[in-house]
Parts: sequence; structure tokens; C-alpha cells
Amino acid sequence: MRQNLHTHSTYCDGINPPEEMVLKAIEKGFTILGFSGHGYVSIDGAAMSVENVREYIQTVQMLQEKYKDQIEIYLGIEQDSLNRLIVKEPFSFVIGSIHFLTHNGVSLPIDYNRGIMEFMVNEWYEGKFINLAKQYYQDMREMAKWDEVDIIGHLDLITKFNEDESFIRFDDPAYVKEACDTIDAYAGKKIMEVNTGAISRNYRKTPYPAKNLLRYMHEKGVQICLNSDCPQLRYAGYREAFDLIWEDLWIAFNDDMEGFAEFVQSQYLVDGYFRDSDAIDAYWESIEPPQIIETISDATNDTYLKINQQKEGVKSYNMPTSTVADYYFTYVYGRN
Repeated sequence: MRQNLHTHSTYCDGINPPEEMVLKAIEKGFTILGFSGHGYVSIDGAAMSVENVREYIQTVQMLQEKYKDQIEIYLGIEQDSLNRLIVKEPFSFVIGSIHFLTHNGVSLPIDYNRGIMEFMVNEWYEGKFINLAKQYYQDMREMAKWDEVDIIGHLDLITKFNEDESFIRFDDPAYVKEACDTIDAYAGKKIMEVNTGAISRNYRKTPYPAKNLLRYMHEKGVQICLNSDCPQLRYAGYREAFDLIWEDLWIAFNDDMEGFAEFVQSQYLVDGYFRDSDAIDAYWESIEPPQIIETISDATNDTYLKINQQKEGVKSYNMPTSTVADYYFTYVYGRN
């Protein structure tokens, strides 16, 4: 099954009209496409207006009927904590997300730019990111009580501008506790997503959530879905995410080439992915530097990462995806 449930269109902050996205999904062999426009929030310029919500519903319902023999289309919505839905219908699913924090009656976005995040940390939370994180995760835990919410969006969105750990270390004990307490609140109640949206927007090189939180979700048996959260027609983070997962899949098969090949064929992977990968490999081979340069570069990167408290050095690049592969083989494919 190929699906995406976190999809934005021109009705909110997306670039492409819904029908274009449906046609591209069909072309790429998707079996399910779920639209999840940003629900109305008066202070959110990226959200749908009240009128756009009505048109959005009508358009997606029209597309459901028009393409019912080619793809399953679901009408969903991404609901922000600032404007809870009163009635879930007619939506098939609801993604619950937090994009704003409120302080003394003023609400600001946590994912708009780094400057706003720095302002909130310094002016609202005494220069301590952990204080902001506590408020964010406390608000997130409230959503565990919201029956209409099916999927929790981008769990650790507050780290959008923290990939360099300039705000806080991902393994900071106090921070990890807040995040894990939130995961505990959702376990057995909500689906949580691996979200590649920041990759598609060039803000990050890895998906949400961070690898240590994804590992904890796995330990708690949390149900996970992979969503692009991409505003335009492209691979979003899917190709990049698959690149990261690829090596761990091979390791999981313990060099079983036959089993690995059977698995790949059974997943109906997009042909375009392989065409792109071949083209990228050919390009890099054409400009490949002498081996000594690659060796020096790897050693430099490894040293830099370890100096900055990344104990595994360059080995950490693939760590987020080992948990995904482990989850798949343990709970889905039946391999240990």
C-alpha cells in the first residue's frame, strides 16, 4: 500500500490544486491519498478561510467520486490546537497539531522562522528552551483527550530550527522526559506520524520525530504512519527518507539477497525513485574525487560530530531509520 495522509493544496499553504495532486498520486501508483488542509485559525495566514473550508470539502468530495475507480481519496483536516473542531463530520480523519504557543494572551508560531523562536525563548521563557518545551508538550498532551483527533502531527515541531542542537540537545534528560511523557499519553490512543515536511522545505535533513523519540515510540508500541506534509508535487522527503532506510533494511535481512529482492518487489516501489537514484549515482561517479579526499572528509566530519556531543559520529546519520526498519520487521513483516 502506498499512501499519504498529510497533504496540503492551494486551499491552504500548498502550491498545487487538489486535482493535480490526485493525478500525480495515481501516476505514481498510490492507492490512498488523504487531504488534510489546515483548518481555520484566525491568526494563521497558512490556514484555510471559512469559505475555503467549504470549497475544500466540496472539491475533495467531487474528486472522491470522479476518481473512485483509480484511487481511494479521504477527506481530512489538520486541526490546530487554537481552534478545536466542534463536529468531526464530514472529515474521515483529523490530524491534531500545534503550530502556536500562547503567552499572556499573545500567540506566535513555533515553525515560521528561527527569529520568532529565539524571541519566544528569550522573552517568554527566560532564555531557556526547556521552559518552552514544557509548555509545548503540556499542550500536546491535552490532545490525547480529544476524541476527534486520529493522528498526531509532527510531534517535536519545536525542534524545526534545532537540528544543530543550538537550542537544546536532543538527549537532554529534562527535554526527553517531556517528550516521552507526551508519547506515553498517546500510546494506544492515537497514531503518530513520521513527518518529512521539513526535509521537503530544506529546513532539516531528517524527519520528525528525532531518532531517540522514534525509538521510544517503537518501545511503547505506538502506531506510526509515514507522511510527507509537502506543499507541492514532488517526492518531498520520501526519496530522502527511503535513502536513509535502505541501508538498515539490508542489514535487517542479514545479507539475504533473495529475501531482500523479494521484499523490494513486494512493496511496489515507485519506478521514478530508482530512475532518480541511478541518475544521482551516475552524476556523483562522474565527479568522484580521489579516495584520499573522501577519507579525509569522513574523518573530519566524524571528529566534528563527536566534539559536538554526537558520540556515534558519522554512524549517527542512519540511526533514525534503524528504528523504522526494526519496527517494520518486528510488527509488520514478522522478522526479528
